[in-house]
Amino acid sequence: MAVETYTTAGVKATTPAKLDKAVFGVDVANHELLKSAYTAYLANSRQNLAVTKTRGLVRGGGKKPWKQKGTGRARFGSSRNPIWRSGGIVFGPTGQENFSKRLNVKAKRTAVRQALSLASTANKIIVIDDLASKNGKTAELAKLLAKIKAERNVLLVVEQKTPELMRAAQNLANAQVVSAKYLSVYAVLNADCIVFSKAALTVTTGWLGKEAK
Repeated sequence: MAVETYTTAGVKATTPAKLDKAVFGVDVANHELLKSAYTAYLANSRQNLAVTKTRGLVRGGGKKPWKQKGTGRARFGSSRNPIWRSGGIVFGPTGQENFSKRLNVKAKRTAVRQALSLASTANKIIVIDDLASKNGKTAELAKLLAKIKAERNVLLVVEQKTPELMRAAQNLANAQVVSAKYLSVYAVLNADCIVFSKAALTVTTGWLGKEAK
């Protein structure tokens, strides 16, 4: 499977790179696994910050509002009763909830192969000789992405992140840098364009291609 390939300068290469069918040509008949991997990524990234107070944690309410009998009103022992205004919360979040979802390694890698195959079918994948940034200039990286027509949400896949490349990409709102062995279904499906360096493509193919064969 040939794919558009560019040089480091952003010029179209004469010899296009080839994508391994075992990784980029998988048949995706059922999207259930992709959905499970996508939702698991979101669930595992969720921060459990919401906490509410029960009637025992709300300040005040120590004095009985009125005597037990003789008033004609319903009996209450505390003004922090959950059915009262400013009372405690019943069955609210405690901060101890576990929202994480587990997916075994084989299923995760199969889902990534499926996501890459969908991206390949949609012609979202571009290969470039190298994505290294020598001086960490954002303008130079933006110019390069414009040359190779990498638009909208761009996923830059490299063999290894470098401080210079991270500095160059951090001011680009539509660009995300990821190491080849840390590709996720979430990142691949949300990208409108995926730019692989040749070294990263070799790593990804070696990482995901072994189990598929």
